[in-house]
Amino acid sequence: MARKLYELVGAEDDRRFSPYCWRSRMALAHKGLEAESVPWHFTDTDAIKFSGQGRVPVLVDGDKTVFDSWNIATYLEDRYPDKPSLFDGLTSRAMAGFFNSWVDTTVHPALIGVILMDVYDHLGAADQAYFRKSREERFGTTLEAFVADGPAKLAAFRQALQPARITLAKQPYLGGVGPQYVDYILFGAFQWARAISPQHLLEADDPIVPWRARLLDAHGGLAGNAKGYPV
Repeated sequence: MARKLYELVGAEDDRRFSPYCWRSRMALAHKGLEAESVPWHFTDTDAIKFSGQGRVPVLVDGDKTVFDSWNIATYLEDRYPDKPSLFDGLTSRAMAGFFNSWVDTTVHPALIGVILMDVYDHLGAADQAYFRKSREERFGTTLEAFVADGPAKLAAFRQALQPARITLAKQPYLGGVGPQYVDYILFGAFQWARAISPQHLLEADDPIVPWRARLLDAHGGLAGNAKGYPV
């Protein structure tokens, strides 16, 4: 069965930096499913027109097309129930949905204030023009002004992680003794940063550090071997 995953990349086609695409890539690996990576840029709108919308990740699984990382995760869970579970039950899936929303509305907004210019610096010229215009319209200010006072923004990002930090001080994964989709949700944010930013996001003694290291090594080093900066 032909399986493809359209993933956002920078100026280099192997610099995959979307946190949402990393969620899907890790979910596929968790299920033991291979998928060809199809590089996609912000301005490649025609390339995914077949999906009926304009964002990645987009998974093509035979004759089935699924977009949005959460939809892809639930599709994989339902389509391949014989493969390792991403959720370990309906209650876990419901809680993962809540966690998905928490990361999207709390962690990502805190992180973008730290790495926004790093994203811009790793885009090709056409994507840079699109990114600057769309983000400056969204934020109501210039990219440069948005990332001003970097140390304060980094401190705010670290504080936003406190619920995960408390949990990971007690257990190796957010999902318990082994990784589940909740882990890939948050880990996607760290892969977003690692792909495009040299900034060190965590203090060395942060309980999140060994968790991140385990996920960098997971699935044969899938994430750790991807193009990016040292953490």
